[in-house]
Amino acid sequence: MKKFLIPFVIFILIGIALGRGLFLNPTYIPSPLIGKPMPAFSLPLASTPKVNLSNADLKGHVTLINIFASWCVTCRQEMPTLIRLQGLHLVALVGVDYKDAHAGLRHYLNIYGDPYSTIVSDKRGMTAINWGIYGVPETFVINKKGIVVYKFVGPISDRKLNDKLIPLVERLKAQPA
Repeated sequence: MKKFLIPFVIFILIGIALGRGLFLNPTYIPSPLIGKPMPAFSLPLASTPKVNLSNADLKGHVTLINIFASWCVTCRQEMPTLIRLQGLHLVALVGVDYKDAHAGLRHYLNIYGDPYSTIVSDKRGMTAINWGIYGVPETFVINKKGIVVYKFVGPISDRKLNDKLIPLVERLKAQPA
């Protein structure tokens, strides 16, 4: 009887483990940066390469860091939503242009618009690696103290903007620096 009971128990345990997986969010990718200071960086402005923007420049303000590229198809999908966000004048949106040529960036912005307060160039991709990105686009929400509060993986949709991003930014803006 024990010969049949052990495989049956193992089968049930495997079934429970696999069944649990059906209820997990497949789009959720945890970030080790959540709750920690944003990684240090200093990158040249896309418009003025001799001038750098660093993580220290962003402290004191709620900021979104959007890592994107002109060659990224899904980045194009989120541009109308980012343009709408810009129109709300709610938060500074810093674009990190990932492994891109300046001409590609100019062409991209001419076609899709420019929702960014500032754009910096990460030509070698080292800053994006330090931020732990899996691909572009990815967007980080940074509080006034320079702490990473949230990470969006993939394009930001209108639904994500309205349901998660706007309420989160408004809550963070109300907190002291």
